[in-house]
Order: sequence, then structure tokens, then C-alpha cells
Amino acid sequence: MTIRLVVADDQPAVRAGLVLILDAAPDITVVGEAADGEEAVELCRATRPDVALLDLRMPRRDGIWATGEIVAAGLADVLVLTTFDLDEYVYGALRAGASGFLLKNTDAAGLVEAVRTVARGEGVLAPAVTRRLIGAFAATGGAPPDRRVLAGLTAREIDVLACLGLGLSNQQVADRLAMAESTTKTHVSRILTKLGLRSRVQAAILAQELRLPAP
Repeated sequence: MTIRLVVADDQPAVRAGLVLILDAAPDITVVGEAADGEEAVELCRATRPDVALLDLRMPRRDGIWATGEIVAAGLADVLVLTTFDLDEYVYGALRAGASGFLLKNTDAAGLVEAVRTVARGEGVLAPAVTRRLIGAFAATGGAPPDRRVLAGLTAREIDVLACLGLGLSNQQVADRLAMAESTTKTHVSRILTKLGLRSRVQAAILAQELRLPAP
């Protein structure tokens, strides 16, 4: 399957480099380029890509706004690019529903693999970074959520949610809970729907805030 990708960055040289790297991958096709968030949203509406790769700091409309628009409309999964890890822009993008983020110094192989991972419906944060990010994000969120939010989940779905809180991939969740990866994907999808969440990263943050024990 070919992954259809939109790339948005306000710096032409950076954008050209990203496109050159990603379009060279045999399973990725760049279907559009944008210089700001507004253009990115319009491109996603027009082309319906699988993934939108967005710089966070762009003129007119930034990557946070674009992420919210793209995710809310179900136009694509979003992978964001940032110069600094764990800055306020990252938190905003995750609240808006981004599937993960990459630092701009990520090498070519890491960039390509990140796009593939998001296209599979998974986040791209390494477990150690995920835990750090989730912990910092949760610390800014005020009072912890009411555990009654879990009332609509099955016991198995709660186990899967706890695994997401550990930063595990679908395959790692499947291995830990002795289930097929396809079954894990189904559980994750149902969890997001039942809890009204936009991404698995938001689900992971919720699991951390609830202090769900590792299954």
C-alpha cells in the first residue's frame, strides 16, 4: 500500500529536503506541499492523504491549529515536527490530536519510519520519550480525571489502555496480552471512540493520569 502524504513547513529549503527524503521511499508518495497551516488544511481536504507531516511554527495559521482542523474533520493522521522536544507547541499539538512528534534533527531513516508508523495507526514516540512527555503533560492538567470515565470500557479494553500508558506499540500490546495485533487495533479504536479521544497519545496520557497498573 502506498502512503499518501502532505508536507507543511514554512521554510522552502526544509520542506524541499523533507519531500526529497520521503518521496524517495518506495511506499510513500507526497501528494502536496504547504507553507502554512491554512494551506495544509486545504490540501488535506483536497487530497485526503493518509498522513500530514506538519511543522508546528508556521505563519498565518500554525501547526497546532492545522492539527486540530485536520483531526477533527478526519482528513488524515498528523505527525508534527518541532525544533525542541517538550515545548508548549508539542503539548498544544497533542491536545489537538496529533499522533506524535519528531524533532527536526531526526535522520532520514527515522523520518520515513515515523511516517509509516503513523500510517499504521500508531504513535511514533519511543517508550522512554513517551513516558517523559506523558508525565510532563499530565502534570499541567490540574485535577486527575474521575475513574468513572472507564465505566464504559471492558476489562480487556482497560488492560489495553494501561499498555498505551506505558508507551507500547500495537505489537507490544498484543505480545503482552497474548492477542493478535489486529485485535489490539480494534481495541484501541473502540477505546478512542468510547472515551471521545482523538489519538492514542491522548489515551496514553489518560492512562497515566488515572495511574492504571500495568497488566
